[in-house]
Amino acid sequence: MIKSFQKTLLALFIVFVASSHAWAFVPFKVEDIRLEGLQRISIGTVLNYLPLQVGEVMDEERSVDAIGALYDTGFFEDIILSHDEGLLIVHVVERSAIAEINISGNEDIDSEQLTEGLEEIGLAKGRTFNPSLLDQVEQELQRQYFSRGKYGVNIDSSVENLPRNRVAINIEIFEGDIAEISQITLIGNEAFSKKTLLKQFQLETRNDFSFFGGNDQYSKQKLSGDLEALKSFYLDRGYINFSVISTQVSITPDKRSVYITINIKEGEKYTVKDVKIAGDLAIGKEELKSLISVLPGEVFSRRKITESSSRLSGRLGQDGYAFANINPVPDVDSEKQEVALTFFIDPGKRIYVRRINIAGNTRTKDIVLRREFRQMEGGWIGTDKINRTRERLQRLGFFEDVNVETPSVPGVEDQIDVNVSVTERSTGTVQAGMGYSESQGVLFTANISHQNFFGTGKRVSAEVNTSQINTVYSFSYNNPYYTLDGVSRGFRGFYRKTDRSARNTASYTADTYGVGVDYGIPLGEFNRLTFGVGVERTKINTIPNVTPDPYTDFLEENSDEFNIYQLEMGWSYDSRDRAIFPTRGVVYGVSGEIAVPGSGLEYYKTTVRARRYQPVFGPFTFLARGQIGWGDGYGRTSGLPFFKSYFAGGVRSVRGFRANTLGPQFGDFSIGGALKGVVNLEMLFPMPFAEASNTVRMGLFVDSGNVYENEANFELSDFRASTGLSMTWLSPIGPMVFSVAKPLRKQEGDDTESFQFSLGAPL
Repeated sequence: MIKSFQKTLLALFIVFVASSHAWAFVPFKVEDIRLEGLQRISIGTVLNYLPLQVGEVMDEERSVDAIGALYDTGFFEDIILSHDEGLLIVHVVERSAIAEINISGNEDIDSEQLTEGLEEIGLAKGRTFNPSLLDQVEQELQRQYFSRGKYGVNIDSSVENLPRNRVAINIEIFEGDIAEISQITLIGNEAFSKKTLLKQFQLETRNDFSFFGGNDQYSKQKLSGDLEALKSFYLDRGYINFSVISTQVSITPDKRSVYITINIKEGEKYTVKDVKIAGDLAIGKEELKSLISVLPGEVFSRRKITESSSRLSGRLGQDGYAFANINPVPDVDSEKQEVALTFFIDPGKRIYVRRINIAGNTRTKDIVLRREFRQMEGGWIGTDKINRTRERLQRLGFFEDVNVETPSVPGVEDQIDVNVSVTERSTGTVQAGMGYSESQGVLFTANISHQNFFGTGKRVSAEVNTSQINTVYSFSYNNPYYTLDGVSRGFRGFYRKTDRSARNTASYTADTYGVGVDYGIPLGEFNRLTFGVGVERTKINTIPNVTPDPYTDFLEENSDEFNIYQLEMGWSYDSRDRAIFPTRGVVYGVSGEIAVPGSGLEYYKTTVRARRYQPVFGPFTFLARGQIGWGDGYGRTSGLPFFKSYFAGGVRSVRGFRANTLGPQFGDFSIGGALKGVVNLEMLFPMPFAEASNTVRMGLFVDSGNVYENEANFELSDFRASTGLSMTWLSPIGPMVFSVAKPLRKQEGDDTESFQFSLGAPL
């Protein structure tokens, strides 16, 4: 309003001056319009803004409007109106155009970021230059540097005139040093020590480790977050009247040190007197009440109240009340320092799903996605079903990204649509190449595989794989939805030739070929039962004077060529949020393999595996992983066949020890065992400076484990241990796994290896 009034006064003044010099103002009919003084701006642009046309009458009021409209464009420094026998003459003086913006001296903030900030206030290349913006420029640049703790910054700006009414803006920056926090003072804290309270802060005073996080650099935004964290700390411990009375931030004259003083009022501690539920409950009161973690007699906690409200909202959302409102209302008794809580529930209308729309699946058929849906059209919405649908689609491995939106249906209060958009990833490969695995040596591979065969979700693979250890020819096929209710069926056939002498183990060769069929039966949303049958024929070839005695003794007692009729069974529980680089969830599994009576060898093997992914903070995920395997012979077979033994060590086992070298030894070679135990603890995080990448993940780990001849030889003290850094990269040529490790517990004779990697081998 004020700005418009000022422009009107300015226009009146100009009209007055113009009229006193150009004409004694008399209304006249405009027969033509002539523009003078234009250099860069076109005539059409000016006429478009001029609120007057040929044939109209020019009077004092119209002249004010005309000058005001042209000034509003920001193109002109001066505007003068005159006339000559019906000819309206508009004389203008254009503002200069910004041809260049040159920034120098900036090291802490790159020029692109600074330029974006200047553009927001109207200073950008190609725009009209307004000299009044220079003050705003300096203020904006100071704001950006102040936010980074550089209070000694000095900005020097100048304007350089260029030909054709253009200017160059030159900005020289003297950044100065970062102002570090020298002291944080808390006043008014009695219930908790300063040390305890400052642990809630992100900001901190200077110390030896400040360089890594930069938290000793003052930031207004960080301080606001710290004050909110301090408030939450007190509210979670019963101090409902806690308040921050004042905050003072002082900067020393040299702009290098910051002193922060926070004055607080704790108030009294309150306990919970009673907890009630009221309103339109929609579902059973007792069930809802069981979701509330706040109990009478406990100390008041805002965190527990928030968690309880979230659980109540989530439970109502499962029954279609997607927009339920949970309002916890406290009734405070200041005399007794007690709080009576009432959770008022307004479920709102039950929301139904009108339609489920799918977009982005350019190769995958709709049915492949829809059979993973847990939310159905026509039914009421279940927020848990929507989330589970997203997770199941992510775990298919067919899509780089899965996004689910639930917009309301226009004109209808109780209906929504579910819009699922996916981004396809390449799931088929025709590959010929080579790789290297520290456990298998050089790999030569040629394979045709497709995890999503013609968009049907079926997996088909044909492979030729040769290395120093294995020569493999195989074909496999799997249909994850052999039946509509999710029973899978797969077939496999293979030929494998193994040379154990190249695997850091005792020497022999084996030729094996076989076929098999597998089935998987879902037992619920997360549980699955698998079973299969197979036939293998194996021929063992010993190497005179090289193959160890335990191996030759086993073959003499049994045979060196035999048929094995296998029966396999397993159970798994998988609640991971995604198949690749999961961030939360668990995987438990038990699998067993038995050579049934009548086989050339009779044995069994059982393996128990467990993995847990737990979000810690930010992008960090803690992984705990364990594996136990044991086996034995039965009937006519004495012990577990040596070619079915367990081995440990290597990039996918106990890192820092050479692959397959842990456990029982015969001479200089590892011969494996019938019992294996491995534990891996790892803190996973994205690669620094590439946090947005979804193809690289790193980890700090501690590994431990070993292999034993049998249960009777088990000694926990024999476990080896190591620690180090790992990296997994999903490269265009295949997954790569790297680790750098240092043994923490080893014994004399152990074969250690600091750097290990696997290239072109499956994860």
